[in-house]
Amino acid sequence: MPSADPLVEVADRLYALQPADFTAARDAAAKEARDDKELAGRVKKLKRPSIAGWAVNLLVRREGGQIEQVLALGESLRAAAESLDGDELRALTRQRRQLTAALTGTARSLAREYDVRLTDSVADQVEGTLNAALLDPVAAEVVRSGLVLAAFSATGLSEVDVAAVCAVPAAVGAWTAKATEPERHEPPTLTVVPDTHLKIGAARERLDRATEAVERAQADVAEATGSVERLQARRLQLREEIDELQRRLAELEEDVDSVDEDIDDAEAAREEAAGALDDSRGERDAARAALDDLTASPEA
Repeated sequence: MPSADPLVEVADRLYALQPADFTAARDAAAKEARDDKELAGRVKKLKRPSIAGWAVNLLVRREGGQIEQVLALGESLRAAAESLDGDELRALTRQRRQLTAALTGTARSLAREYDVRLTDSVADQVEGTLNAALLDPVAAEVVRSGLVLAAFSATGLSEVDVAAVCAVPAAVGAWTAKATEPERHEPPTLTVVPDTHLKIGAARERLDRATEAVERAQADVAEATGSVERLQARRLQLREEIDELQRRLAELEEDVDSVDEDIDDAEAAREEAAGALDDSRGERDAARAALDDLTASPEA
């Protein structure tokens, strides 16, 4: 990172941190630099990187060798674009895509070591930034700096807004100046990255996706288990309510049997009372007839 700017050294430490730790560390660094008010003020203005920017910076720090090989391939592609025939250029372009995809898989694996999950959207941003570094020399030096603020794209026409995507533009100043020097008229050297890196990246990507699938399946199992447990508890509650209703039904049936017996006794008593009533009415009628006979006699 060829630069005499003292801010670069401070930024290099800060952008090695996770985004969640960045703000507190930046403010502490600004306090440490309070003897140099200008530097302290510049440190205070450093922006927190996006997750995608952090992931690219992490790749540069942890997998610098792979990054350099990929960027070397980009240099070869740009230098050889006019001299290669179509088949060779297509082969290198295909390798470029494989490498950026593999490095993106590596970024996801590295991020997981910090308990950070790169979503598909963020992974696409990381891959887009790596692809930009292959297409554009300025973009390549922004990535090399390890001070990327956010994901960006490039068309190869060196239109990258360094101030917008690099925390300290001075960190890539020397490199961008170098990019404007007259080109040497030497045959381009094509850099072919060993297949091992591709295989490792692909394997890491496969492992990440399989791990995510396992975690999703575990979450589904946990959710389904919770549903089963809730339903079992509800079934137990309903079973208890049924048992209580059955006990109450048995009690009511006993009450019905008892009332039936009382009805039988009451009906027998009613029949006996009805017989007594008939007897009383007959006695009454006979007494009335005898009285009528006596009162109708002339002697009465």
